[in-house]
Amino acid sequence: MPRRTALAAAAVLTVLATGCSPEPERPPRAAPSPTYELPARAVRPGEIPVTSAPVQDGEIRFQVIGLQKGLSGFFGSHAEWQAKGQYVVVRILMENPNRANSRFDAGKQRLVTAGGTAHAIDPFTQAIKRQPERFLLGAGVRVEMDLWFDVPEDAEPTAVRLFGDPPLGLARTDGVTVPLP
Repeated sequence: MPRRTALAAAAVLTVLATGCSPEPERPPRAAPSPTYELPARAVRPGEIPVTSAPVQDGEIRFQVIGLQKGLSGFFGSHAEWQAKGQYVVVRILMENPNRANSRFDAGKQRLVTAGGTAHAIDPFTQAIKRQPERFLLGAGVRVEMDLWFDVPEDAEPTAVRLFGDPPLGLARTDGVTVPLP
């Protein structure tokens, strides 16, 4: 009997070993991409930090990061200037995630005030504050800049409408609206 038991046990083990297929190999998990450790920066005097999610219009990804409103005037590097109403400054971060240059035109950007009125940047103020009006945003490049708007003194900014470079073949984009605090 012990011999039969041993043979039966061996037969069962053989069936179990050959009847079970090995677990399929799992592909190795991709390691998370490393990230840049950028130092935190203090918010500029008078600026309200904005924590909006990144949005994309056309070929450019935008993120609103700061807001100043109610400014009556400013000192530039070579001029002092008063607003006709009030200055509202929107600080944006732009990124071109593509493999080709994208055109950025500050003149297309709009500040929306309560009641739905859309205001263009003030090109003269942009120039005094040495903020570019148009430029090529290189492939994989990030840029931070200010958009200066001169709006009526009683206007309440509610959003900024951002316009990126249209994808190849399109004449324009619809823009994307980011609410302001």
